[in-house]
Amino acid sequence: MTHRRNFIKTASAATAAVSFPTIIPRHVLGGPNFVAPSEKVNVGIVGVGGQGRHNTLQMLPMDDVQVTAIADPAEYWDLNSFYYKALAGRGPVKDIIEEHYQEKTPNFKVAEYIDFREMLEKETALDAVLCATPDHTHAFVAANSMRAGKHVYVEKPLAHNLWENRKLAEIAKETGVATQMGNMGHSSEGIRQVVELLRAGAIGEVKESHSWCHATRWTNGLTGLPLGTSIKPVGFDWDLWLGPREEMPYHKEYTPVTWRDFWRFGCGAIGDFACHDIDATVWAYDLKEPETVQIYPIGQSDKEIAPFGEIGYFDFKAKGKQKAMKITWYAGSGRPAQHETFPESFQLSKRGLLFEGTKGTIQCDGAGGGPRIFPQELRASIKRPAKTIRRTGGHHRDWIDAIKGGPAASSNFDYASRLTEIALLGVLSVRMGGAMIRWDAENMKAIGLPEADQYINEPVRPGWEI
Repeated sequence: MTHRRNFIKTASAATAAVSFPTIIPRHVLGGPNFVAPSEKVNVGIVGVGGQGRHNTLQMLPMDDVQVTAIADPAEYWDLNSFYYKALAGRGPVKDIIEEHYQEKTPNFKVAEYIDFREMLEKETALDAVLCATPDHTHAFVAANSMRAGKHVYVEKPLAHNLWENRKLAEIAKETGVATQMGNMGHSSEGIRQVVELLRAGAIGEVKESHSWCHATRWTNGLTGLPLGTSIKPVGFDWDLWLGPREEMPYHKEYTPVTWRDFWRFGCGAIGDFACHDIDATVWAYDLKEPETVQIYPIGQSDKEIAPFGEIGYFDFKAKGKQKAMKITWYAGSGRPAQHETFPESFQLSKRGLLFEGTKGTIQCDGAGGGPRIFPQELRASIKRPAKTIRRTGGHHRDWIDAIKGGPAASSNFDYASRLTEIALLGVLSVRMGGAMIRWDAENMKAIGLPEADQYINEPVRPGWEI
C-alpha cells in the first residue's frame, strides 16, 4: 500500500537522523504479505455475478476491510429468476459498493475492470483477492493472484479438475498467503458441534454417512450442447469468460447460472454441493483419498452435459489413523430411507447429512447445520463434549483474521484441496458414466482407466496455463 511505503521511508529517514532506538512497525517485521491488525485489508472481487455479489455484501460491513476493485467480463446480469433474486455484474455491484462507502467517504470510487489481470497489474495496493467466477476459471484466477502476493478466497469447488486442485494447494504453500475456500458452512457453530460429537463417540462407532441435496440440472430441455447461437448481452466479453476453454459460439443457455450444467464450465450437482455436504464427515474423521469412488448419473447425460441426478459411494479404507468409512451421495430427489431411530413424525429435509452409529444417529441440515440426535433417550443422556475446535466470527471473518496474522483459516487450501479432491473424484466418476475410480493419489491416476486422464488434467487454450 502507498501509505505503508511512505511510512517505511519516513521511519528510515528518522532513524538516520537521530541516534535513539526506533520502534519498527509490525508490518515490517511480518514480511511482504503481512497486514497489521490496525490496518484495513484492501480486497478485489473477481467475478461479481450472483455469488460474487453475495460475497461482496458479506465483506462490506467489516470495518477493517475495504473492497477497492472489482473485475468481471459481464457488466450486467438480471438474476431475479434465479435463487439470487437480484441484479449483478460490474454495474450493479459497483453501485452497491460505492453507495455503502460513500456514507462515510463521499468521493469514494471502486476501480472497475473487465480482465482481472489488469486489476492485479494496476491495483498495487490490493492485499487480497476473492474469486467468485464460474468453476472453470477458479484455478487461473487463484494461481495468478497468489503468485502476485495476494491472499486468496475462492468459491467451491476449489478448482475444475484434480490437477488444478493439487496445483493450487502447492502454490498456496509456496507463497505463504492466507487462503480460504467458500464452503461457508465450515465456519458455522453447527458443523463444529457435529464434528465434536462424532469425535467424542456420542453415537458409538460410525461406519457410514449419507449426504444428499435436491439439486438437479437447470436446463431440463437440453440433451447436450445447445444448437445455434444467441446475441451476446451488451457489455459482456464472452471470449474472456471462456478463459481456458476452446473458442465456441455464445448461447444464452450457458449464462448466467446455467453454466453449472455443462462439464466445460461446471461440475454438476456434486461439484456444486459436495464440498458443503460431505465436509462434516471428512473433517470429523480426517479422511484422505478414498479407496474407490463410484457415482452413477441419473437421467440423460453425456460428455458435454451433467445428469439430472446422481447416486453412489465414496469408500475409505482403514489405514494408519484413518478408520474405514463409507459416504453415500445422492443428488436430485434421492435421500436415505427413514431410519429406525427417527420418531414417526420426523421427516428428512431436502438437503442434509445422516451419520449411522452403533448407539444412534446424528442428522443435520446441509452446509453446516447443527446436530439432531436420535433416539430421544440417547439424546437426553449425552453430555455436550468440550469445544475442541476453534470458533470463528464467520467464514469471511476467518479469512480476514488469517490475513492479519491470526490462525490459518479453517478451510484453507491445505484442507480445502483435500476435501475438493474427494468431491472431484466423484465428478470424474459421473463424467465417465458411473465408472469405478480406483485412485492412485501419488501419481494422480485412475487405475486401469487411461481415458480418465483427459478429465484429470484438462487441456487449456494458450495463455491460460497455470
